Amino acid sequence: QVRLVESGGGSVQAGGSLRLSCTAPGFTSNSCGMDWYRQAAGKQREWVSSVSTDGSTKYVDSVKGRFTVTKDKAKDAEYLQMNSLKPEDTAMYFCKACGQYWGQGTQVTVSS
Repeated sequence: QVRLVESGGGSVQAGGSLRLSCTAPGFTSNSCGMDWYRQAAGKQREWVSSVSTDGSTKYVDSVKGRFTVTKDKAKDAEYLQMNSLKPEDTAMYFCKACGQYWGQGTQVTVSS
């Protein structure tokens, strides 16, 4: 069973930065698109960003210009660089591979 592993979450003040990582031990995700989602307490899970196999990226409007998603094929890892964080970015962040495999999530908390 494929299981992704997210890391890099934490607590920061508004305006700060975090970089989330997503790896898939024992699984090569280079042939798949990768997505990031987030879920705030009491809310539905929300799509945040995607990177396709050709490197093209997409973002939800609320994070455009602040978040950057990259994929390191050599390390078989995906990263979500989050800058200018806002309290409304507070959520559990999940990565998803190949449209079906999920990680356990990493918590991001942004204080005002």
